[in-house]
Amino acid sequence: MGELYKQYRNLLFHLAYQMTGTVSDAEDAVQDVFVKVQSLPMDQIKEPKAYLCKMVTNRCLDHLKSARQRREEYFGPWLPEPIPSAFGDSYEAVENQDLLSYAMLVLLERLSPAERAVFVLREALGFDYPEIAELVEKSETNCRKLMSRARGKMGITEDDLIGVGTVAEEWVNGFFAALSAGNAEHVLSLLAEDAVLISDGGGKVIAAARPVESREKVARFLLGILHNAQLEDGDSLLIEIKELNGQTGVVFYHQGVITGVVFVNVKDGLIQEIYIVRNPDKLQGLIPPKL
Repeated sequence: MGELYKQYRNLLFHLAYQMTGTVSDAEDAVQDVFVKVQSLPMDQIKEPKAYLCKMVTNRCLDHLKSARQRREEYFGPWLPEPIPSAFGDSYEAVENQDLLSYAMLVLLERLSPAERAVFVLREALGFDYPEIAELVEKSETNCRKLMSRARGKMGITEDDLIGVGTVAEEWVNGFFAALSAGNAEHVLSLLAEDAVLISDGGGKVIAAARPVESREKVARFLLGILHNAQLEDGDSLLIEIKELNGQTGVVFYHQGVITGVVFVNVKDGLIQEIYIVRNPDKLQGLIPPKL
């Protein structure tokens, strides 16, 4: 059993995390599955990878059905929990090839549990349709329809799946340097006309209760946040460019404590979406730098 856990824990965690959007729920799903497997005779598990993935998928589908109402009652927008791309030997550490971009994780919230399962198994983990059909207990034709429906709801094409979320660190550095300097003209030049900013405070810290839409409003919102933050307690914010979720992210610190994580989604050389996670419950898994 120890060998199975060691061999498949990363794969199962990536599957569960992208199905649920939170580290704790993903960890619970993986642990629950291995606890159940321990009571089974090993000769019953002829294909461990498929067997374990099916169990985790079913566990996450059950979770999503109960989580839907909680997310509808959530204060303000709900965003997935960010995770570090490197975290020692823990299975929280991600591998780029097994993880969708953060922007894609956000779009997954538009899908039904079944659509989400098919999309993650196909696009993140690379299962083919016959394997997916076996895992979700649906026909291959039905799985293809679920995949097509998922792409339609997410508003993406096959081409959109390539390179989404891969923003160069220098590009992100330049954008936040312009923000820090209060260079409104430069900030505006890097934003798409229909740019959208979504922030998640969970009702526990200050955040926009609704998406901020349009280039001008997004720029004004960001410049205002940084200006007010620099004045608070006379302390400056520390901004660190860091690899999170297998891509470039930005971590904000105040007095040595993480206060927010930012992801940007760039399309055609301009920022299309900005995601800000401020809910402290979703920042606990990130380690602050040694100051």
